[in-house]
Amino acid sequence: MTYKYIAKAWEKPEDSFVKELMWHRLIEWRKQPSIVRVEKPTRLDRARKLGYKAKQGFAMARVRIRRGGLNRPRPSSGRKPRHMGVTKYKPAKSFKLIAEERAARKFPNLEVLNSYWVGEDGRYKWFEIIMVDPVHPAIKADKDVNWICEKVHTRRVFRGLTSAGKKVRGL
Repeated sequence: MTYKYIAKAWEKPEDSFVKELMWHRLIEWRKQPSIVRVEKPTRLDRARKLGYKAKQGFAMARVRIRRGGLNRPRPSSGRKPRHMGVTKYKPAKSFKLIAEERAARKFPNLEVLNSYWVGEDGRYKWFEIIMVDPVHPAIKADKDVNWICEKVHTRRVFRGLTSAGKKVRGL
């Protein structure tokens, strides 16, 4: 029942109490490193929908991604400005997938289960990544998530097997 109210508040953060809360949180988050291990999810309803459980073997990480497009180095030899090819490059991956990959590199013993958006400002976007320890006995005993312990599911984020990866691949 409580999850319903949390979800409703996060649907339009600017119209609910979440706006004021996020204003103070983003000030703190900007000062932190780009990848931070967090104790519990910021959006409990979303985390639970995506498979999070408050038990041993589950870990949460908050990842900060710099917003904006990409630039290529300017060619040294001469050519027409329109053939320079310097600006207006877009990443082929979503920011969410980039965040998942960075978290997976930071915590190599954990598998990425899923992720969700938690905030943004003019310069950064923040995502929370749900991660699972595939060798933990509590995870192996849990019938809902023990599929991730199989060898087939190793390094799944780098093979585009999370929901963000599937979306990028057009599945």
